[in-house]
Amino acid sequence: MSARIDFFFDLSSPWTRLAFANIRPALDGLDYAIIWRPFLVGGVFNTVNPAVYESRKPENAARLARSFGWLKQWAELAGVAMNFPSEHHPLKSLHAMRFCCALEDDQPALERFAHAAFEGYFTQARNLDDPEVLVAVATEAGFDGEALAGQAASQPVKDRLRANTDEAIARGAYGSPTLFVSGEAGEEHMYFGNDQLPLVRQKVAALA
Repeated sequence: MSARIDFFFDLSSPWTRLAFANIRPALDGLDYAIIWRPFLVGGVFNTVNPAVYESRKPENAARLARSFGWLKQWAELAGVAMNFPSEHHPLKSLHAMRFCCALEDDQPALERFAHAAFEGYFTQARNLDDPEVLVAVATEAGFDGEALAGQAASQPVKDRLRANTDEAIARGAYGSPTLFVSGEAGEEHMYFGNDQLPLVRQKVAALA
C-alpha cells in the first residue's frame, strides 16, 4: 500500500507555495498518494496559534525581513519565482480557499487550480482576495471561472471549508502547510512547512 499524505494548505502562505512546488520532486521514486486538503489558515491561527499576529507587529519588522530573505533563498533553490511580499500581503484567502474547496472532490483539477493560483499571487502579484481575479485565474487555467465562483459561494462549499479547518485543528495543525503521513497500519505522522519535506520523504520511504 502506498503512503497517504494529507496536504492541508492555504494559498496565502509563501512557505506553502514552496512546499506545493517541492513535494513531488522531494518524493520522486517513492510510492505515495497526495490528498490536497484546502483549509483556512487564519482560522487555525485564531484558534491555536495567535502568536503569528504578534510576529507581524512593527517591532518585529527586522526579524520578519530576515525571514523574507530566507524565503527568497528557498525560492531560488526551488527554482520558483517569488514576487513577495506584494501590495496584497497579507492575503485574506477566504474566497480563494472556497474556490479550492469547490474542486476538492476532483483532486487533479484542484491541483491544477492551486498551481495557477499560487502563480497568480506569488509570481504575478495578483489580488486573490478579489473574486473577479479568482474567476480570471480559474478561466485562464481552463475552468469555467464563473461557474466555479457560483459553486464556491454555495453553502455546502462554505461548510466544507469550515469542516476542513476544524479537522486540521483537531489533528494538531497550527499553520500552513501541514502534512499528515500515514501508512497501512493507520499510524499518522505530522509535518509542518517546506523545510520538513526531507523528513516527509524519509517517513514515506519507511512506510512504503
